[in-house]
Amino acid sequence: MTRTRKSTGHITFVGAGPGDPGLLTRRALDALASADHVVFDRGVPEPLLATIRASAYQDAQFSPAEGGPGDVAKVLLSAARSGLHAVHLVAGDPFGHESVVREVQAVARTAAPFGVVPGIGQAAGVATYVGVPLTGVRTAADVEDLNEVDFPALALGAARGAVALCVEAADLPGVRDGLVAAGVDPATPVSVTGDGTGDTQYTTTSTVDGVVAASLGFAGRVVLIVGAAVADRDKLSWWENRPLYGWKVLVPRTKEQAGAMSERLRAYGAIPCEVPTIAVEPPRTPAQMERAIKGLVDGRYAWVVFTSVNAVRAVWEKFAEHGLDARHFGGVKIACIGEATADAVRDFGIQPELVPAGEQSSEGLLAEFSPHDAVLDPVRRVLLPRADIATGTLAAGLTERGWEVEDVTAYRTVRAAPPPAEIRDAIKSGGFDAVLFTSSSTVRNLVGIAGKPHTRTVVAVIGPKTADTAVEFGLRVDVQPPHASVPDLVEALASYAVELREKLAAMPAKQRRGSKVQGPTALRFR
Repeated sequence: MTRTRKSTGHITFVGAGPGDPGLLTRRALDALASADHVVFDRGVPEPLLATIRASAYQDAQFSPAEGGPGDVAKVLLSAARSGLHAVHLVAGDPFGHESVVREVQAVARTAAPFGVVPGIGQAAGVATYVGVPLTGVRTAADVEDLNEVDFPALALGAARGAVALCVEAADLPGVRDGLVAAGVDPATPVSVTGDGTGDTQYTTTSTVDGVVAASLGFAGRVVLIVGAAVADRDKLSWWENRPLYGWKVLVPRTKEQAGAMSERLRAYGAIPCEVPTIAVEPPRTPAQMERAIKGLVDGRYAWVVFTSVNAVRAVWEKFAEHGLDARHFGGVKIACIGEATADAVRDFGIQPELVPAGEQSSEGLLAEFSPHDAVLDPVRRVLLPRADIATGTLAAGLTERGWEVEDVTAYRTVRAAPPPAEIRDAIKSGGFDAVLFTSSSTVRNLVGIAGKPHTRTVVAVIGPKTADTAVEFGLRVDVQPPHASVPDLVEALASYAVELREKLAAMPAKQRRGSKVQGPTALRFR
């Protein structure tokens, strides 16, 4: 990405919020997207930085903030005087850090234009994700120096509801001592949260007196919440109570197709790991597709039947090569095997005439595809663009219904390269809590390039044919949605996780330890 350089540079101090990339404000995103040089605090989580880098200018420079406030201010001012847009990205809110306030003051003493974009404070933001309302005096603070903490004010806030502090885990003993010295009852409830608003957010609860023992294993910045309102977490906790929270889920799909599934998994709290098992390549001989495209324009076909998103893309890529667009589909009816494929067609401005309402498979499509009628269907031919490894079920079924089928190889699927060794080891050793298979080829190819998933891994499949292939390869199928679609597959896995949780919660503790129930929820209860 390139742009015209402005002659006058400027500086923006941007609050990154508590860590979840979804909590960046629109103004923060705009500032970061236009930045030439981003100086980031080391407290900004790497997943958030990865999101920002992905939307930044290609030649944007990223560097960690080094030294004191004066040193960082000099770096920002140097960039601005060179005509660049310099951004200092800080965790939480810029004015929640005394060091950043001093940077802003240093910049304000010069002629350099500057601005400040607020962010959600780390302590306040994490408290909401933990499920503790900061009622009463609503105190929340990001602590950099314990000597500057007003413990009597915190004690007052804890007495009226709750207070939240973002501190170093190593400072928790000092915070405990300061609170007790300020008159806080040692039995007052507390919670400690690490990786607040992140994929692995983890919260423990205890009392002021027991907070140090309860926080063993925590490192870096944590959020401590003190007060009676911590008890509300039992009912209001939502981030860590999502159905798939903490589940590591293997997504064996091509890079182009994995995005939508991964986003749905993240919404349920899962941590997706995308491992392409197939790569899509053009057919070895393009003559078939060339004739098919010409036939579409010439009115040779009554129907085009799409069985995959890749087939839709292959046809539209050929259309683009020849300068054609959706208008050249006039008079041709379109059938799609499922909703994902239908959405790909709709993206090109065309509404399919037929999408199975029931089972979204070759059999489901055939059940709703009308037989050929010589009077109603003067054009008899059906174009079936598909993968080189597709089965002949659909073509045979359409032929039985009186249609003349032109079965065209629109693309080839080849096995992808094996994933890194650590992923292969995780697959075979049970490092993934679940795996989602969206086709028979993903089953075959995953086993081929990485080995069979461990028996403790939950296996979810999109439909009956994929289930048959999984069983053929010795896998236990745990989840299969009623309708073959990516949203339904993810929803079915989430429902399965909830059922596991409820089943295990109802078991006596001794039974939980001996339970043969599969899945990460069982492991957590043990």
